[in-house]
Amino acid sequence: MSHVIQPVGPSPLKARLLLIVEDEPQISRAVRNALNDGADRIIEAANGRSGIDQAAAEQPDLVVLDLGLPDLPGIEVCREIRRWAEMPIVVLSARHSEHEKVQLLNAGADDYVTKPFSTLEFAARIQAHLRRSLSHRGETSPILEATGGLTLDFARRSVSRRGIPVRLTPTEWEILQALARQSNRTLTHQQIFDRVWGKNAGNPQQYLRVHITNLRRKIEEDPARPQFVVTDPGVGYRFELPE
Repeated sequence: MSHVIQPVGPSPLKARLLLIVEDEPQISRAVRNALNDGADRIIEAANGRSGIDQAAAEQPDLVVLDLGLPDLPGIEVCREIRRWAEMPIVVLSARHSEHEKVQLLNAGADDYVTKPFSTLEFAARIQAHLRRSLSHRGETSPILEATGGLTLDFARRSVSRRGIPVRLTPTEWEILQALARQSNRTLTHQQIFDRVWGKNAGNPQQYLRVHITNLRRKIEEDPARPQFVVTDPGVGYRFELPE
């Protein structure tokens, strides 16, 4: 597979270290070239065990993980790294299954990119995850301000639009908070359900559909074309913060 290498951009956020876990040299080279301007160092691992070892030893700011590794399933590598680390994990796969994407996100992946991919879009998505991850480490402000005048105050558990308070039910607030604290990252139906309702029995999609509809009516300019609470069909929802 061939790629046209595109630059990350004029002023990319600089990561200290990125780890690429990929056994195909041409893919690894394409990823490295796409991300070169966004990191001081990039290291590589050609199999899952080496990837786990390097992630543990080097503590990279982000991991790019291929699913088709020669020794371990990529999802197992993802689960193992997620057991003890919080850095973003962006998965590469040649498969397009919604079920597989749900499994990976539930296992702790932050994003899922299918091959072949646009290196320009890929680099932009990596930048978004780095920006969220690195900024959250030092985040002290409990207030999130989004475009369109939407403001979330996590400390006061309140929402306003252009200074006017928006009244949410406790469940609507918990859903919005869960999504907004992981902005630009898709959370699966099960992940949102577990965070809001705990381990109670029920169908996550059915529970969420009604609450998401009501939430959109309250915070979106046009609920039929949501700007903030965006659907990832068959997978879940994400809170979109434009770059």
